Amino acid sequence: MKILYVIRHAKSSWKEKGIDDFDRPLNDRGERDAPFMGELLNSLGCKFDLVLSSPAKRAQATAKIICSKIGYNQENIVFKRELYLANVKEIASTISEINKEVESLAIFGHNPGLTELANYLSGENSIDNIPTCGIVKFELFIENWKSISKGIGKIRMFEYPKKYFK
Repeated sequence: MKILYVIRHAKSSWKEKGIDDFDRPLNDRGERDAPFMGELLNSLGCKFDLVLSSPAKRAQATAKIICSKIGYNQENIVFKRELYLANVKEIASTISEINKEVESLAIFGHNPGLTELANYLSGENSIDNIPTCGIVKFELFIENWKSISKGIGKIRMFEYPKKYFK
């Protein structure tokens, strides 16, 4: 069995007009939510063997903040261009390339691809939207990441900041 954390980037800023989507930073809410969610994961004993992230500024920042809260070395985060605005097929393909020795993987990225991935893995359409800084933890009933396919996982956790901040 493998563990997969699907994590959407925290809330980003739209303040600066003309800034490229790829370069948008976190806004104040994102700066509040990412450390909170990292501390939540830490309190639940969650650990990552490997972290992959979109290289977009908002995804990078979210990954670095959350990893710092759970004791994962930020220098070991792997930034993959193909995760930027990736669709479910592209994300699944990236996951399938992971070494089978990795037991626990975290993917930081964007919607709609991450929500589509969550529903693909669970074999259900149970998640309408992974909100910003939302985290879905899966148990995947596979021995090798190459075996990733529809319906092979069970959602074991679905957390997001608005559950805690009204």
